[in-house]
Amino acid sequence: MLTIRVERFGFGKDSTLSEWTFSGDNTQPWHCYGCEDERRIKKVYGETCIPEGSYEVKLRTDSTKFKKYYARYDFHRGMLWLQNVLGFEWIYIHTGNDDEDTMGCLLPGVVPIMLPDGEFEVRRSRDAYVVLYKRVIAAFDRNERVFVEIVEREAA
Repeated sequence: MLTIRVERFGFGKDSTLSEWTFSGDNTQPWHCYGCEDERRIKKVYGETCIPEGSYEVKLRTDSTKFKKYYARYDFHRGMLWLQNVLGFEWIYIHTGNDDEDTMGCLLPGVVPIMLPDGEFEVRRSRDAYVVLYKRVIAAFDRNERVFVEIVEREAA
């Protein structure tokens, strides 16, 4: 089993920053950062990060919305799709830099950015996505299940 741990630690008015790590695939350690929409008590469509929890990842191969991924990446087999996210539909891991690039989905990036207004972005999203995607596909090829575990970092 492969687990992608998404540990949230930066909370802006419109964005959330997290650090992502892998466990369970016995390969080289690796981490990246992530950007999502903001935390809210009551969900607002397209403006709320998903709840903390553990979500199985499947491949969604029937979506035409993300057809650019097949053109951009010759290894692409489908979108990384989080299952059973309460109150949400069609939650993916995909490329992007800031909360404007997501409708509740998870955006990986190599470089975390805190803007002067207290909001967050990630840069080099495509680089992070390629590494993450290939590791997830390798786990699927080994007939392993893949999960995203979302937690919020304890205050120091």
